Amino acid sequence: MQDEKEFIADLLNPKTQNEAFRRLVREYQRPLYNHIRTIVLNHDDTDDVLQNTFVKVFQGLKNFKGESKLFSWMYRIATNESITFINQRAKKSGISSEEIKDKMINNLQADVDYDGDEIQLKLQKALATLPEKQQLVFKMKYFQELKYEEISEILGTSVGGLKASYFHAVKKIEDFLNED
Repeated sequence: MQDEKEFIADLLNPKTQNEAFRRLVREYQRPLYNHIRTIVLNHDDTDDVLQNTFVKVFQGLKNFKGESKLFSWMYRIATNESITFINQRAKKSGISSEEIKDKMINNLQADVDYDGDEIQLKLQKALATLPEKQQLVFKMKYFQELKYEEISEILGTSVGGLKASYFHAVKKIEDFLNED
């Protein structure tokens, strides 16, 4: 993608905004979809959250200060939208967000768009036992293969703290997987 400052200027310019936003969607749709999917698990829900994410990005561009990379800012929005979606779903169902995550994992096997095997399903169950921050750090590092510096920008946490969270997450997942 062209120089980020120029691209952001194109996104903010009414004359170039539509084409620039189409390019933005083309560039980031797949990585954001993959990120959201690791959090909300269901394909249709992921599409809804992705659409909401792009709406928020479009609406918030004028307030983007450039203190982080555009990529990191968009990932932060996608992460927050995903968490909000889960919390709203839990509230509507009258159960906790942990219980809704358990239901989502149990529904994975019936999801025609889920191509994971038994091991992947067990990994999802292990992830559900982790605190939210450890889940996010593990998913971004393991599934999206993001660097700690990128995750740090997205979550607003120090690299050292992220490394500790990832280490603890890996240990808990190993313990969970070795229980059987």
